[in-house]
Amino acid sequence: MKTRFILIQTSHAGNVGACARAMKTMGFDDLVLVKPRWANVLRREETIQRASGALDVLANARIVETLDEALDGISHLCATAMTPRDFGPPTRAPREHFEMLLKRERVALESIAPEAQNASESVSLAGEAGMGFLFGSERFGMANEDVYRCHVALSIPTNPQFGSLNLGAAIQVIAYEWRQALGGFGVQEATPGRQLADAGQVAGMLAHWEQALTTIGFLDPAAPKKLMPRLNQLFNRAQLGAEEIHILRGVAKSMIEAAQPKR
Repeated sequence: MKTRFILIQTSHAGNVGACARAMKTMGFDDLVLVKPRWANVLRREETIQRASGALDVLANARIVETLDEALDGISHLCATAMTPRDFGPPTRAPREHFEMLLKRERVALESIAPEAQNASESVSLAGEAGMGFLFGSERFGMANEDVYRCHVALSIPTNPQFGSLNLGAAIQVIAYEWRQALGGFGVQEATPGRQLADAGQVAGMLAHWEQALTTIGFLDPAAPKKLMPRLNQLFNRAQLGAEEIHILRGVAKSMIEAAQPKR
């Protein structure tokens, strides 16, 4: 689904770069700036530094003079407004609003014939042609007339005593919540997958430990009770890897050597 982030009269170049970075981390690349303070904001050093590698988003960004120019192809407008107003669109948390759109889409799909559902899979979320997220200037926020054009005013739930979010942080939260609503990304493993020890390796290690425990006098072969089966269950719960088997066998070897008479 087409998703556009629209910054209105942004005054700090660094925030444009932070926005590009936040967008790219969530897989979005359609950025439009409406009458920013700096005409060359996309090329300013602070913008590039704060983008932290999201230079393709900056390269694709557009600068326009009016909000109307920024809304081509966008049918659902979301304001981001923290200041209470006595009139305007309903205020919702991002997650709440996106879940409402998903529910509306499910209801719409359930109401059509099964043979038509496959053809509807390419239809945008809740029938919308494009989603637009509008952010006002850092100092004054969104103008009332811009908020009135929107279908909803998104408000990020924050500490009631301190709800101050900078522009980059707010965009990151909105981008994340919207990406999750669209299906999200899989978690990337930070460490390589563990190779678990097989049953033969565990059995060999247990035999080594049985020898060591007998050598140091902890295990009485004549009355072993359930010591080794309990250790077997303990190590099974630990889900040992091959490296851990080597460590435990090293411990067993050291116990045996330590119990040998000194020459």
